Amino acid sequence: MEYTSGAASWQKVLRRAGAGLLPRRPRQRRPGWSIGVPLIAAAAGLLFTTSATTADGTALREDRRPQLNQLIEDRREQVAGSERRAATLRGEVEQRTDALADSDGPIKAQRDRAEGGLQAAGFTPLAGPGVTVELNDAPQSDQAHPDASNDDLVVHQGDVQAVVNALWAGGAEAMSIMNVRVLATSAVRCVGNTLLLHGRVYSPPFKIVAIGDPAALQQALASSEGVRLFKDAVDDYQLGYKEEAVSRVTVPAFEDSTALRSATVPR
Repeated sequence: MEYTSGAASWQKVLRRAGAGLLPRRPRQRRPGWSIGVPLIAAAAGLLFTTSATTADGTALREDRRPQLNQLIEDRREQVAGSERRAATLRGEVEQRTDALADSDGPIKAQRDRAEGGLQAAGFTPLAGPGVTVELNDAPQSDQAHPDASNDDLVVHQGDVQAVVNALWAGGAEAMSIMNVRVLATSAVRCVGNTLLLHGRVYSPPFKIVAIGDPAALQQALASSEGVRLFKDAVDDYQLGYKEEAVSRVTVPAFEDSTALRSATVPR
């Protein structure tokens, strides 16, 4: 066994003690990715949790068009049921009014007065000369116009409204859209490429019938800026437009609600 001298041992001890008193070398800085990875993981977890909470068991990217179609169909059935109930109630009111009018002079006078304004209000069928206009979507063909968008190939709400406004301006006495009587206060709405009118949905082609002087009605259509723009689209995208003057057309009576949300007295 080899022994070291006492001086050498004490030298080693002193060197170790001195090394312990000296400041240690600073540790190397951690690279940025070692800090960023936990932050990214935490953010991803937060996004996953938020998506799961929002979805609530459903697919966030699920196509909602079938749900919209079902909603429209449900509303259509509700409107049809309401119309049937309203027709039944109107019949009962008319029966009771007629029964009272036989024995009550004031009620009979008011009934006769109301019946005198039915035609002007649009509550009776009307027939006479007029004009028919038909608007239709473009053919569903990629070769028809390859650069056109879907919006370029369908009839829009503004197109139907332009024809309706032009016919009213041309002196139309009565009008129907898809064989449904419309008044000056009727609203024309579109859902996709379908027409929503008085709670019912119609698909193209959209046929509009107006009673009045055919020459004046056609002149009004020719002078309408909105109709002219649609005719330009007809030439560019092969949309459908048919206009015809006829000697006799018929429009049905107005059957929707007559309730007004607001009105003003003309001055």
